[in-house]
Amino acid sequence: MPKIAVAKNGDVAPGTVRVVEAAGKRIALCNQEGTFYAIDDVCTHDRGPLDQGELIGCEIECPRHGARFDVRTGQATRLPAIIPVKTYPVTVDGDEISVEVPE
Repeated sequence: MPKIAVAKNGDVAPGTVRVVEAAGKRIALCNQEGTFYAIDDVCTHDRGPLDQGELIGCEIECPRHGARFDVRTGQATRLPAIIPVKTYPVTVDGDEISVEVPE
């Protein structure tokens, strides 16, 4: 999988989420206390945008119905979602944040 540069380190403050695009996919780039995680920006329950939700510790909460996902693993942690979201490897090289996305 190729690494695609999507943001700079200062672009996503700790405790926040920002949508980035890589290989035609909308990805929610999450900064959880200085560690970056990348997940699909789509709730598996109703296809809502996860980036508009709140990052609570290692979980992101969908703003529509309160489903939660662990940003580290993609696992659904609160109903109504039961299907995990896809995760992507993230690397930080200096100031550049890259995500590995299949072509």
